[in-house]
Amino acid sequence: MGTFKIEGGHQLKGEITPQGAKNEALQILCAVLLTDQKVTIHNIPNIIDVNKLIDLLENLGVKIQKIGSSSYTFKADDVHLEYLQSEEFKKDGRGLRGSIMLVGPLLARFGKGYIPKPGGDKIGRRRLDTHFEGFIKLGAKFRYNREEYFYGVEAKSLKGADMLLDEASVTGTANILMAAVLAKGTTTIYNAACEPYLQQLCKMLNRMGAKISGVGSNLLTIEGVEELGGTEHTMLPDMIEIGSWIGLAAMTKSEITIKNVSWENLGQIPMVFEKLGIKIERRGDDIFVPEHKKGYEIQNYIDGSVLTISDAPWPGFTPDLLSIVLTVATQARGSVLIHQKMFESRLFFVDKLIDMGAKIILCDPHRATVIGHDFESQLKATTMTSPDIRAGVSLLIAALSAQGTSTIHNIEQIDRGYQDIDSRLRAIGARIVRVD
Repeated sequence: MGTFKIEGGHQLKGEITPQGAKNEALQILCAVLLTDQKVTIHNIPNIIDVNKLIDLLENLGVKIQKIGSSSYTFKADDVHLEYLQSEEFKKDGRGLRGSIMLVGPLLARFGKGYIPKPGGDKIGRRRLDTHFEGFIKLGAKFRYNREEYFYGVEAKSLKGADMLLDEASVTGTANILMAAVLAKGTTTIYNAACEPYLQQLCKMLNRMGAKISGVGSNLLTIEGVEELGGTEHTMLPDMIEIGSWIGLAAMTKSEITIKNVSWENLGQIPMVFEKLGIKIERRGDDIFVPEHKKGYEIQNYIDGSVLTISDAPWPGFTPDLLSIVLTVATQARGSVLIHQKMFESRLFFVDKLIDMGAKIILCDPHRATVIGHDFESQLKATTMTSPDIRAGVSLLIAALSAQGTSTIHNIEQIDRGYQDIDSRLRAIGARIVRVD
């Protein structure tokens, strides 16, 4: 188990470039199974979760070639379907939440898709019903081995269908979409997720020969085609990492420029941080966060009531940044209610912040009230363990702003979502050391 030692209380300065988007990568990489032609993908983040998925694809027989620091080619012209029934696959698939998105492409092209109950962050229950209900509506037969927690869907052919998703699941929409592009007839998906990463998947599939309309809306129409061809695709920068660096700059009173952020795909992220009183400047396609010498003040609602920041499906605020926002609020001027609607365990990391001196009231598993210190009382260093990717980075940001030297264990959780985070932070002045 790896550990970070962080000497906090130092200002940072410089430029940082966000990695490719983790949540986009997990969808895009699975889509290479939809064709036997070569697919070239750029800006792939070098992180544990993505590398695990690349290994899974290679074990499936996909020919993979690294052609640059973050660019790969994939060719799925000799897929080993027997691997799906192996004990090795049952073990490998469990360690990665994104492995569920292998099922749609495999079902569409080969008539069968299997997956063990996937792992990932322990942030609460994340059910798979939306995925499999969509496959069933397309004509697949579903089976589940309760003893081995092993899911399967099979179909001789898929037929287009009209469906209303019970939730606007990003991975569910992506999975059903990838199955539907090779189904016979027309499929409509209402209450579809419309995140930028899902839009990226649609645009890539259309370049491969799919016929998807309604991209960017919550109603997708897919006319099935016989086959798809190869393409070239570049991933967006990771919006969660961008939000993390905004929060880091504010908490450490640092002057940081975040490069090439793809402003048009950030949605409400800049506005939410501005509601916390954080100044953000747009400079071309970069974000400049100036030094907040006098701190930052949370805006109340226009009637004077306490601000609530909550998550919602796109274009609402992403749940992946609520942990960051909560941490940043601990040093703000004023109070805010954080409402995490989607996952019932995501706020349980706040006890670590309370140990560091933060004033937080955990109202219930979904809501926490933060009373900011206004930097009058600095957080104190402590020893902690990273419970998941986003909470881990939130604790890292807290440690970088705290007085003294903090220790964070289980940093593999952070490495699952953030590429070379320690060396990139050292480049802008952070005092962080990785201890294996």
